[in-house]
Amino acid sequence: MNPSGAPSEDALVAATREAFGPQGSLARADAGFREREIQTRLAAAIAEAVAHRRVLVAEAGTGVGKTYAYLVPALLCGGRVLVSTATKSLQDQLFLRDLPHVRDALGLPLRTALLKGRGSYLCLHRLQQARHTAQWPDRGAVRALARIEQWAQGTSTGDLAELPGLDDRSPVIPLVTSTRDNCLGSDCPSYRGCHVMNARREAMAADVVVVNHHLFFADLALRETGMAELLPTVDVVVFDEAHQLAEAGVQFLGVTLGTAALIELARDLLAAGLQHARGLRDWHTLAGGIERAARELRLAAAGPLHDLRGPVKLRWQERAGRDAFNGALHGVAQAAGAGQEAVLAVAGAAPDFTRLAERLDLVAERAQAFAQPAPPGRVRWIDLGAQQVRLVESPLDIRETLREQLASSPKAWVFTSATLGDDERLSWFTEPAGLDEATVLRVGSPFDYPSHACVYVPRRFPRPNEPGHPAAVAALAGRLAAALGGRSFVLTTTLKALQPIAQALREQFEAEGRAITVLRQGDAPKRQLIQDFLAHPQSVLVGSQSFWEGIDVPGDALQCVVIDKLPFPPPNDPLIEARVRRFEAEGRSAFNDLFVAEAAVALKQGAGRLIRTESDRGLLVVCDPRMATMAYGRRLRAALPPMRWLDSEDDALAWLMELAASAPAS
Repeated sequence: MNPSGAPSEDALVAATREAFGPQGSLARADAGFREREIQTRLAAAIAEAVAHRRVLVAEAGTGVGKTYAYLVPALLCGGRVLVSTATKSLQDQLFLRDLPHVRDALGLPLRTALLKGRGSYLCLHRLQQARHTAQWPDRGAVRALARIEQWAQGTSTGDLAELPGLDDRSPVIPLVTSTRDNCLGSDCPSYRGCHVMNARREAMAADVVVVNHHLFFADLALRETGMAELLPTVDVVVFDEAHQLAEAGVQFLGVTLGTAALIELARDLLAAGLQHARGLRDWHTLAGGIERAARELRLAAAGPLHDLRGPVKLRWQERAGRDAFNGALHGVAQAAGAGQEAVLAVAGAAPDFTRLAERLDLVAERAQAFAQPAPPGRVRWIDLGAQQVRLVESPLDIRETLREQLASSPKAWVFTSATLGDDERLSWFTEPAGLDEATVLRVGSPFDYPSHACVYVPRRFPRPNEPGHPAAVAALAGRLAAALGGRSFVLTTTLKALQPIAQALREQFEAEGRAITVLRQGDAPKRQLIQDFLAHPQSVLVGSQSFWEGIDVPGDALQCVVIDKLPFPPPNDPLIEARVRRFEAEGRSAFNDLFVAEAAVALKQGAGRLIRTESDRGLLVVCDPRMATMAYGRRLRAALPPMRWLDSEDDALAWLMELAASAPAS
């Protein structure tokens, strides 16, 4: 790669190494910067991939500084750069903190842009509608709308992340943001001031664009103007936190038919009909027909599972082909068809009706498609919740989509994360992503794990399938947390284990008279739980999947992580079942190549919560004797950082007492 004014291939690697050197750009810009050989090696490898337009998959352990390692060569190359990360919060951190720092340190006059999905931006047209037509669930929603209206007067980006204190789960957000389904495009009366279109225009004009994985795949799947226009123009694509890429891709490359979307469609139909064509059609009856069809679909999908306490993922064959289920799908198609016929008859009254007709046609089409067998290479299932249901059809992986993108135009592709597999080829990631021919690099962590971290696996312990296992986990976690005075996470592999473990811990601390607070996932928003944990070190936080990664608690606040059992994927998950069938058809061991590989990566993620800086110290406990006694346990132990192994609970308690003695008083 050598755009006009850009360094040559050898010069790019040299410039990258110089930037990380003791007298380099980063050191001059930050007195606290220190050259780390492992970071420089990673950055030089990325520079080579960028210079030669290659595909690089790089696993870099915690503390390497991979963000700077990819930003420096990407910015120095002189081409256009697209960086995608896992979540909107990481996207904001990258755009607002890391990217400006590196850009300024290198002295490059680069234009940067942040691009999110349309659901992150205020829709001026929907806000206007919300003022007049929305039915508010409570006073809190009314107050939230008032805050949004006030903020809307001064925002230049329309990014709702700018609004402090707005809960991501607020029922107001869907009412003041657009979806691809309800966006009116250039027919919108507020099109000239549209925040989504402004963000896309800025992205097209920028040298560096920061997106997230969900947006990347959603735009590819929907062929919207964002990524479809942007991708061909960039020279370097970087996927940070790439271990989440496959999950995001499968989610957005599939198709869904959900009752929540049907209810929203019915409400939009009613609102548009009453506002623009009152009296011309019986809008209440048409909207009511769609809502009734949604309820019938929910009932048919639930079957006997009416009283649900949590989400359930049903196999497709448990409902497909049954009269009630097929009848419900037919009812959805009929109700959508009736609505489409009505809006087409009054389409000239407002642009809203043209978009509504397209949405209704798509719903009818999907309902009819779900009544037919799934195409080859696709898997279907039913996500069943207490209030709604989603029919889902997705590919088994993202390999075809990524291969298509890699072949479409020559550019550098960099995929990086702290956890991408447990073998030299990083097969857990490269195989389902279709990156078998990529250059692979693995660099470890600069942290002194043998001195700073220990791991304990109790051999004489109830097995995970035994009834007494949750109680035993809570009892052990309680003893460990007591020695440390809190400062602990308990990570569970299932939501089902949260309540019994958290309750047993509370009872144990209360009986012993210990002032240790138990924080449980679900009792408050995730962000609030982390803030409470940091504010009150005498705490134990009990969390499931969403706390296994993306949580950064450096220092003495977190010094013990307890994992209840080995994180094997659920064998009855329809997507896992479909992948098992494919492995078996290929004559491979699904247990070794899928289940153990998944568990190794998840275990690395969970363990990664413990040591976040060079001075952190802590204890990892895995309450699953299989890790110490089964043959595959050796592979899982090898996947962890090189921590010191402890043989007994007494040794574990002694290590925690040592940590507690050196921790600052809380």
